[in-house]
Amino acid sequence: MGGLPSLINTSLPASKTDKPAALPPSLEQEVTETVPASGELPYWQVNVPADQRKTDCPDFLRDITGRNRDIIRVPISQFRYQTWEEVKTLIDTDKIDRFRRAPTDHRKYLAYMNFIANAYGSILNFVQERRLKWTDLTPVGAPFTNPDDVKIIYNDWPYGIDPQIVHLCVWTKFELTDDQKTERLTPKARQEIDDYVNKTFRSKVPADQVRWFKNWANLKSIHSMEHFHVLLFNPDMDFIKEITSDDVPLSRLL
Repeated sequence: MGGLPSLINTSLPASKTDKPAALPPSLEQEVTETVPASGELPYWQVNVPADQRKTDCPDFLRDITGRNRDIIRVPISQFRYQTWEEVKTLIDTDKIDRFRRAPTDHRKYLAYMNFIANAYGSILNFVQERRLKWTDLTPVGAPFTNPDDVKIIYNDWPYGIDPQIVHLCVWTKFELTDDQKTERLTPKARQEIDDYVNKTFRSKVPADQVRWFKNWANLKSIHSMEHFHVLLFNPDMDFIKEITSDDVPLSRLL
């Protein structure tokens, strides 16, 4: 992405009162939500207006995984948002790899992650410094015993799901231990998370309207800092404002 660093505002804000880092004009054009013309297109041209398509693949879409290519090459007209019943089934059956962002949103996500990595050196640095505002990652106490070790914010780039579903991330300074053989949470860690979800979320939202999961290692965008996902169907938004300290996802501010 030639010349990208010079276009970046390195003082990226994280709160709703500040405007987040804007994509460079070239990227804003490249992620315009428009159904492509008929006919087979290279994956980087799908959902891009005909007069804005690039012959060469943009840098932020080079060398992406096959999974990412499969997501962004779907015409937006063919994408179907998942219902709450489908979301529950995917989580309950541990098929979380079937979650997908809308292809236009996923393209924006990839562009923004590339943009942030250039500005901050890594996505981890941006999340820690700007979204969580943590100066260090040393836990004060045992898991879920000290509120300073946990922070709840929106998922900045949620999946393509029913808009009545609120998608949050719970970030922790302590490890959420996986079993090395199964690459899934240990029973102890799973119980600790579930107890926290019971206390924090199911006490305010009906149990059948709450689900949580932790990404498998190969699905994580950040590996050096722990978090798990909480999805809530049609919750009281005053509760969401309170629990997130009135956070707003970056994707909503762009």
